[in-house]
Amino acid sequence: DFITRYAWGEIWTRPGLSRRTRSCITLTALVAHGHHEELAMHVRAARRNGLTPEEIQEVLLQSAVYCGVPAANAAFAIANRILEEEN
Repeated sequence: DFITRYAWGEIWTRPGLSRRTRSCITLTALVAHGHHEELAMHVRAARRNGLTPEEIQEVLLQSAVYCGVPAANAAFAIANRILEEEN
């Protein structure tokens, strides 16, 4: 209940950033902290929020520079699996 109400409700619905931008930030944070178990769900959410597969790849590539290549490689594998499932 807390996560649904606070993270998905109060934070994601604030007017300061678009949902697309929030998705970019969330993907990067998940890569940075190695939260691969949540990455698939947020790749799907990023697509629903309007990010293209190419934009998601760019976010992950940018993350590689600041979060580390191994973390980004794992994220690319997860994202590619999800994006292939969508096609």
